[in-house]
Amino acid sequence: MYVIRMKNCAFFARHGVLDEEERLGQRFYVDAELQVKPDTPLESDSINSTVDYGLAFIEIEKIVTGRRRFLIESLALDIAQALCRKFPQIVRAEITVRKPNAPVPGVLDHVEVTVAWPQ
Repeated sequence: MYVIRMKNCAFFARHGVLDEEERLGQRFYVDAELQVKPDTPLESDSINSTVDYGLAFIEIEKIVTGRRRFLIESLALDIAQALCRKFPQIVRAEITVRKPNAPVPGVLDHVEVTVAWPQ
């Protein structure tokens, strides 16, 4: 087994509980850590035996820019489950979603949530 890490994938979307979050939207950042068991030995040097991270990025993008979620926890879980369904070589997906402009009464860099699937 080995790990593929995708860091700081950025997307504009409209997630959040508040109506203003849906109306204005903001950038979200996603990290994906994918534990992979290849179909064939790595020595085969074949993209078909592993996870094509270009296709994984597209899958993440579809979910993040798709329907609105109130919670970034739900967004992270949906991404993890979708990647595991699309790529059976993934034995565990750990997804982190960062929301830099979270509506909190103070100053912070971002709020982030990490969800793993299967749990």
